[in-house]
Amino acid sequence: MSTMKSIYTYQIEGIALQTGDIICTMNGKPDILPGEFWRFIGRLVPGDVDHVAIYVGPNGRCIEAGGHGVIKFTVFDGQWNTERMARLRGLLCDTFYGIASPIDGLEVSEEEQTEMRLRVAAYCLSQVGKPYNLNFLNADTEETFYCSQLAYKAYQQIGINLNTGLAMEQLPGTNAIIYPQEIWDGFPHRAAKRDLPQQNTQLVATPSS
Repeated sequence: MSTMKSIYTYQIEGIALQTGDIICTMNGKPDILPGEFWRFIGRLVPGDVDHVAIYVGPNGRCIEAGGHGVIKFTVFDGQWNTERMARLRGLLCDTFYGIASPIDGLEVSEEEQTEMRLRVAAYCLSQVGKPYNLNFLNADTEETFYCSQLAYKAYQQIGINLNTGLAMEQLPGTNAIIYPQEIWDGFPHRAAKRDLPQQNTQLVATPSS
């Protein structure tokens, strides 16, 4: 397993984040052609937040599960330049939405928080190279991963459950899916300072399975 010994701080689009924080994005980018395709894909995912990645550091290094499986990529110069990162990320085109920090606000010591962040990062790094999980209902496998499942399993290691019970209305069993939107809604977060279009897909809270 990959190990980390330091907590790294960084900024993306002016928003501070630390090792273990979750980067939230919205599919698509209005001013480029591939962005229109990803905006359509984003409409299939409930809520505004369609994708997540985990910041591990240093210097903008992140982990995500996408079309190329679990990969490392770098956010250069603190700017979410989706065109620059697209080839490495399986042509994913997205817009930075903000940062979710599930560890923020916990009544734990600084030492405990540091250990928690390091464990989240180490878990994510140890999954690099695994394939993408197309079975969204199976969030408990560790053989394959989709984006929010990777964050879910990483935080599960430190006793934080990112599955808040969100489900797609009239589709039984979909509360087993870990939605990017529920990570944003369920935990402390910092939004990017920009106007973002709202989606109207309805979510309902149901008991987590």
